[in-house]
Amino acid sequence: MIQSKKQYKEYYMQDLKQSGLLNKKWYERLIDRRFKFYKSLRYTEYYYNCKKSFLSKIIRKILLVRHLRLCDKYNWTIPINVFGPGLTIVHTGTIVVSGKAKIGKNCRIHVCTNIGRAISHGEAGAPIIGDNVYIGPGAKIFGPITIGDNVVVGANSVVNKSFQSDCTIAGVPAKKISDNNSKAYIDE
Repeated sequence: MIQSKKQYKEYYMQDLKQSGLLNKKWYERLIDRRFKFYKSLRYTEYYYNCKKSFLSKIIRKILLVRHLRLCDKYNWTIPINVFGPGLTIVHTGTIVVSGKAKIGKNCRIHVCTNIGRAISHGEAGAPIIGDNVYIGPGAKIFGPITIGDNVVVGANSVVNKSFQSDCTIAGVPAKKISDNNSKAYIDE
């Protein structure tokens, strides 16, 4: 969670770096919708977490409305204060993330992904996902589960139970299929 202007800049720059936008020319960045979205997401998080004055409350509401409009425009439901630094949205398309989920740094997420709350074994909650996690297209991750660091979630997987770090999971329901981790998919 962003707690200072310095952290805001670090989060934003890490998002650009992981998405490959940092190396693009300025005019290429302007036409890439992720550039505008990352800026909106991180600036809104910064204002919500750091600014507390009366005027800031009004500005926070304006920024949140602007962010939600971008989410609607791009068909992404990505709330503030969920992702750590280094968020990478690979393609445009539907992405739905619960505001109760917590996702670590350097998450690479594809289209048609759903990360949501659910009731499992009588317990309600949202996923906690570690650092350097690759989430393939069409993956569904739900319930009060924990996914460790350096995990690859295969395409169209349905993840409804917890998994340890450094593995590849896939299937319906998901199960560990390999000890390969996400290092090949995510640059740190």
